[in-house]
Amino acid sequence: MSEDIQVEEKTVTSLQIPRLWKVVLLNDDKTPMEFVIDLLTSIFKHNEETAKEITLEIHNTGSGVAGTYPHEIAEQKGIEATAIARAHTFPLQIHIEQE
Repeated sequence: MSEDIQVEEKTVTSLQIPRLWKVVLLNDDKTPMEFVIDLLTSIFKHNEETAKEITLEIHNTGSGVAGTYPHEIAEQKGIEATAIARAHTFPLQIHIEQE
């Protein structure tokens, strides 16, 4: 006697929103504020006013958030901004941290 057994399986899939990462620019004594404003407007797509506010925050507090993105985008923008800073011989430090 052959008896077929059927098993019902339920698969639960939960989607999670990807965690966001902050791109943080650190203050230094060599990188001009105008250069930082240009980076913020070109790479991070801030308008002139917001870029100036972030630059002043970096200058006054030692660091400022350029933007918050999924990990891969934050990493890419950090690498791109660092490459441009180095091409202009500025020691601007940029790191990403989880929000």
